[in-house]
Amino acid sequence: MQIVFATNNEHKLSEIRQILGGSVEVLSLADIGCHADIPETGNTLEENAMMKARYVYDNYGLSVFADDTGLEVDALGGAPGVYSARYAGGEGHDSEANMAKLLAELGENNNRRARFRTVIALIEKDGEAAAPRLSTFEGVVEGEITRTRSGSDGFGYDPIFRPDGYGETFAGLGMEVKNKISHRARAVGKLAAYLLGGRG
Repeated sequence: MQIVFATNNEHKLSEIRQILGGSVEVLSLADIGCHADIPETGNTLEENAMMKARYVYDNYGLSVFADDTGLEVDALGGAPGVYSARYAGGEGHDSEANMAKLLAELGENNNRRARFRTVIALIEKDGEAAAPRLSTFEGVVEGEITRTRSGSDGFGYDPIFRPDGYGETFAGLGMEVKNKISHRARAVGKLAAYLLGGRG
């Protein structure tokens, strides 16, 4: 089985390929020759994920899935949410700047509750049918924002997010553990069950 993951993020590709294993060949945007800056202008994670998947499907005609992930912090009213990757502003995904802004805005607030939420949108070519099949899968992991960075094996907000039930941040737990318990792992687990176990 071959499917496109609408990203060129090597961290995400590695994570997804480990989770799906050898039964699904996951292609990146670069693998299919897509070098466009696909817009992510939705107001929700679901809208952004579907927007990215739709772009690939409409332009390349391939089965595709796309994800969007947000960190939702209770004390900040759910921010940064859909703006997590660009929280500190600017064009790029500056993880250090994003973490610095988040920690500054939380300050000494003792309510550190937060969750990572990943939404995956899947668009499949459906045989001879005119319309493709659309599906979405969600994964959530609850936890808290630490006061200082910890760990070096991760990306994004991993050094300041400690999942419930663990004494270390995502960045401190290591990729092998994170891949089993993360929000993306949970969403991909649902995607994998769907792809490999027959469509419901």
